[in-house]
Amino acid sequence: MKIIIQDIEHIGEAAQQFVAQIGDRRVFAFYGTMGAGKTTFIKAICEALGVEDVITSPTFAIVNEYTAEEQRIFHFDFYRIKKLEEVYDMGYEDYFYSDSLCFIEWPELIEEILPDDAVRVNITVQTDGSRLLSVN
Repeated sequence: MKIIIQDIEHIGEAAQQFVAQIGDRRVFAFYGTMGAGKTTFIKAICEALGVEDVITSPTFAIVNEYTAEEQRIFHFDFYRIKKLEEVYDMGYEDYFYSDSLCFIEWPELIEEILPDDAVRVNITVQTDGSRLLSVN
C-alpha cells in the first residue's frame, strides 16, 4: 500500500486511509529520517482511531499509552535508546505481544526484537515536500 500526504492539511485523510487498512495487524514500525513526519502521522492515526487524550511524542518517556473506544494504543519512540537491554528492561514483550496497537518510531534501533509480523511503514520526504508512505 502507498499513501501520499500532499501537505499537513491532508494528513487526516491519509490517516483515515491507513486506519482502514490496519485489519488485525497490531505492531507498526515507522521508518524515516528525522523530520519526515513519523510523530505527526502517528498522532493523526491516533486521532483517526478516536483518541481524545493529548497526543505527544514519547521521546523522553519512550512509550505513551492512549485509549480509543476501549482499544489500548502504545506509541514508542526508541530514538534515545542506547542499549537493547533498556528495551528488555521495560518489558517490551508485554506491549508487542498484547492485543494492543503499537506504533514504533526509530525501530532500526530494536530491529532484532521486532515481532516477525510487524508492519513496516516507510515515510519518505518527496522533492515537492509531500510525504510518501510505503506500507510493507
